[in-house]
Amino acid sequence: MALNNMIYTEIIIATAGIIGSFIAAKLLCFVLDRYIKSFTKKTKTDIDDRILAALERPFIILVVIIGLYFSLLQVDYVRQYVGIMNDAFFVLSVLWTVFVLYRLTKVLMEKWVSTNPSFQNMPRLVVKIADVLIYFIGLIIILKHFNIEITPFVATLGIGGIAIGFALQDTLSNFFSGLYIISDRPINIGDFIELEDDISGYVEDIGWRTTRIRTLPNTMVIVPNSKIASSIIKNDTLPVPEMSIVIQCGVSYASDLDKVEEVTIDTATEIQKNTEGAVKDFKPFIRYHTFGDSNINFSIILRVKTFVDKYLVTHEFIKALKKAYDKEGIEISWPVRKIYYGKK
Repeated sequence: MALNNMIYTEIIIATAGIIGSFIAAKLLCFVLDRYIKSFTKKTKTDIDDRILAALERPFIILVVIIGLYFSLLQVDYVRQYVGIMNDAFFVLSVLWTVFVLYRLTKVLMEKWVSTNPSFQNMPRLVVKIADVLIYFIGLIIILKHFNIEITPFVATLGIGGIAIGFALQDTLSNFFSGLYIISDRPINIGDFIELEDDISGYVEDIGWRTTRIRTLPNTMVIVPNSKIASSIIKNDTLPVPEMSIVIQCGVSYASDLDKVEEVTIDTATEIQKNTEGAVKDFKPFIRYHTFGDSNINFSIILRVKTFVDKYLVTHEFIKALKKAYDKEGIEISWPVRKIYYGKK
């Protein structure tokens, strides 16, 4: 009877301890919400708010884990297996630490990216690699705790990796091509690029296997990283998004070329100043280059802020130029062929 009473007492104490741990977790949550968060909101930076938000759940979990550990130790039967329990809670503590590092790393990387404009479009692959590295370190610590030799484990991974490598050649090729793209940075998230096979659009994401490109019709093209790495890429955003556009035109041989140049530049200047997407302070110019079959041909050079702006600027310029030429009596000839018949 006394033994049963002792067991019941231990169970009641353990249960009370477990309930107490949950109450303590709730209390911690209340303190964080009522006092700590109100204090961090008053600071000038938001990094402390982000760190607190990232650590709130892990610390609540930690309080529950500690409460469970010490509560279970109150039961005599459980104390017989204290070694197993210690191992189990060691694994939990490592996983908890990894979880905290994962959340902190995410917060710090987001803050770092937001304060470094050149890295604002960092691909998600970089974040995923950092996450895998954190979890891998946690796995190594757990293996060392249980005295599991890492060398044979790594060797086994190496042998298995060779076999897997042969089976997943394309996948691994795409993965390392993705790493190359991120490190060498021929393209970045948000760039407008043109590939072979008339593929063009904005780079949405560089993943571990594919790169996603959003086309102007708002469709998504999924391109393997290995193809991106081995292709000739025209990046219309580098070195700067601003770019020149060249519009071809021609006027009849009877035209006054000085007058044509003046009218064309005046029209182009008006378009540059008043059309959305055009570079306002750019001075357009023309260059005659060919004696054609029916016209003297030339190029008009304008400048736009981004690649897609060229469509509207070209559209408005062609309309305005046609109207200006009609007003000034400047002729754009259509192809003409003169046929001579010889006398027999």
